[in-house]
Amino acid sequence: MNFSSSLIEKAVESFSTLPGIGKKSALRMVLHLIKQDPEQVQKFAHNLVNLRMNIKACQVCHNLSDAELCQICLDSSRNRMIICLVESIRDVMAIEETGQFSGVYHVIGGILSPIDGVGPEQLNIDSLLERVQKNQVKEVIMAINPTIEGETTIFYLSKRLQKFGIKVSTLARGVAFGSELEYADEITLARSIQTRMPYNAVE
Repeated sequence: MNFSSSLIEKAVESFSTLPGIGKKSALRMVLHLIKQDPEQVQKFAHNLVNLRMNIKACQVCHNLSDAELCQICLDSSRNRMIICLVESIRDVMAIEETGQFSGVYHVIGGILSPIDGVGPEQLNIDSLLERVQKNQVKEVIMAINPTIEGETTIFYLSKRLQKFGIKVSTLARGVAFGSELEYADEITLARSIQTRMPYNAVE
């Protein structure tokens, strides 16, 4: 792709580094911004820089937050006795879109995968155990992608949680094995949460 302007070329290169954005889509975005009022573009750029510089992880659940605690953890109407454990921040957003869960979350930041060098020490597991112990948690929902690695992670976590005598449940199999939560439709995901099943770890 040839450009008449090095400014446009550099801008296209920057946009095309975003996931799912090719050179043609990046060019459309750049041309759109060129047509906008300079103040709007400046505000757009400011919001992106401000996002990157000031976004942080919630100290309780590890979700994205503007402050030390995220808005979900600060919401007094949420049921803190039920923790929905998810692999990533995108899973939190997917479940929140269903509007069917009123508890709180815990983002462990991945799944166990020895072949990739991901062990328990690389995940937010210790902070989960601390929350369960301190906050009188009654149930942990394992909303982890149903893959082989995901099932291994669920098994490991359920064994770690056994000593607390709480209910451990998993999503109903409306979410197909091997799929990812963020791509599940809202109705399927909502039903999977509502019809979650107790998880029994086999020795």
